Amino acid sequence: MHANRIWIPPDHPRAKSLYTREMLVDGYRRGLVTAEGLIAHGRGEAYDYLIGERTTKTAQRAIKAAAAMLLLSKRPVISVNGNTAVLCPRTVAELAKVTEAAIEVNLFYRTEERERAIKAELETHGADNVLGVGSRASATIPELQSERRRVDPEGIYRADTVFVPLEDGDRTEALVEMGKTVITIDLNPLSRTAKAAHITIVDNIVRAMPAIVEAAREIKGGRSLKKIVGGFDNKKNLRESLKIIKGGI
Repeated sequence: MHANRIWIPPDHPRAKSLYTREMLVDGYRRGLVTAEGLIAHGRGEAYDYLIGERTTKTAQRAIKAAAAMLLLSKRPVISVNGNTAVLCPRTVAELAKVTEAAIEVNLFYRTEERERAIKAELETHGADNVLGVGSRASATIPELQSERRRVDPEGIYRADTVFVPLEDGDRTEALVEMGKTVITIDLNPLSRTAKAAHITIVDNIVRAMPAIVEAAREIKGGRSLKKIVGGFDNKKNLRESLKIIKGGI
């Protein structure tokens, strides 16, 4: 494997993890990822070790529920930060197309230069009409003070379902308070985001995103979407995820 200028032997026991890290470092050098984003990834990776660096059956059920929820929604939006844009831009674009969701850039460490860089990265990988950049983020999420409060009035502000991988807990809670259904990917089942969201996928984003795209393609047009969503219990999902983590210690 190659990432930036570093060659990673494909038979290295940590090859996938090392390659992911190099992708993020490259994203940092290109202005898409912040230094804080690198720290956040390292924190999440620690939980990935504890679930065995695999997509568990519990996560698979959450993935299927997330795909069904996006397909059922009238105005779904995929919220993208720097780490997400670097690690899975193509699958973000693919998921948006399959579920007819909008894509919106939303950042805690917000600059217009960084917003435009992320928008360009997504478009390079097939995304269309990326929202939330510059003056487009003219609406405000109530009771939220960070720069993530600024959203596109045609995107997250009017969405019925918001998919927020690698999210901040305060914004997840604020979106729920606005009456929106929230889906997230979070390796830490104890985080505020994981507990506040309606559907939490406890998995590494690089495994979860392709799996959601595949699930959405498989169940799209099916008659059981409401049954899939109705049968999902996020509290049970988080309890099962914690049991898996405890078993990995």
